[in-house]
Amino acid sequence: MMKVVLGRDDLAAAAGTAVEETGTRFERLGTRPIHKASRGFVDGTGADVCELAIVTLLQAVAQGRDVLLLPITALGRDQHQTLVTMGRLTVQAIEGHSVGVRAWSQTTGVWVRGFLTESYGVDLRKIDWRTYEGAHVDGCEDPSWVTRAPEGAELPADFLDGRVEFGIMGNELPSDDRIRTAITDARKVAAEWAASTGFTPVNHVVGMTGAAAREHSPAILAAFDAMRAAAATAPTAAIDPVGFAGLRGPFTRAAAYALEQEVVPRAVEFDAIVDRTCAALGVPASRLGG
Repeated sequence: MMKVVLGRDDLAAAAGTAVEETGTRFERLGTRPIHKASRGFVDGTGADVCELAIVTLLQAVAQGRDVLLLPITALGRDQHQTLVTMGRLTVQAIEGHSVGVRAWSQTTGVWVRGFLTESYGVDLRKIDWRTYEGAHVDGCEDPSWVTRAPEGAELPADFLDGRVEFGIMGNELPSDDRIRTAITDARKVAAEWAASTGFTPVNHVVGMTGAAAREHSPAILAAFDAMRAAAATAPTAAIDPVGFAGLRGPFTRAAAYALEQEVVPRAVEFDAIVDRTCAALGVPASRLGG
């Protein structure tokens, strides 16, 4: 039996058919939202194959967990527009003000803070950061210069009520006509950033436990092939890379941002991630687009 958590129906359907054709039973778990499956997956008590945030995978690797990358992008998107405000402040004036983010390890926040330092010269330690929950990987704590909001507080409410002046919010962004992006022409800026780097930020990838990779190698390789084919025909194919070569840029940049922001305790090299996956599955990197 292979237990799987995938948010995208096209990837799940393709993987399920391919896995069962190898003689392995396939069960798609209905965990929603997807990030709720992350802790059990990382701890080895949940799914065998799981969609998870790129930063959660980086933290798990940094903590020595038996978690591997299956190089499929499940969700990629622009991120510049997720930094929002309701006042007249702009990104250029963010130092000295409060910014709320669901979790310090949230991948959207890691990307946005990377943009702040890289493109706007912001000193992250000159911002009053507020977080609302911890990481999905035990042992990963917020930096000493980040404040946890009181128990029961919620970012959307704090933002709308003015208790934080900026918010970093993706799917949890509330609907309110007063909200605007802190980065002027955020979508245009995002497109320019993607053009300069050669990729759109990646949020979610597919992970697998080492035990599953070793026990079900043929089934997982079949699932990879099927998901790669499904991804190639999806509307998001242009921004959702598949294979080690395609994910090298997003992973390397996200890992650098995560280290700078004290999201991970040590550097995580992409080549080490590739090597661990290939060793568990018993294949060369070229077998997985690499």
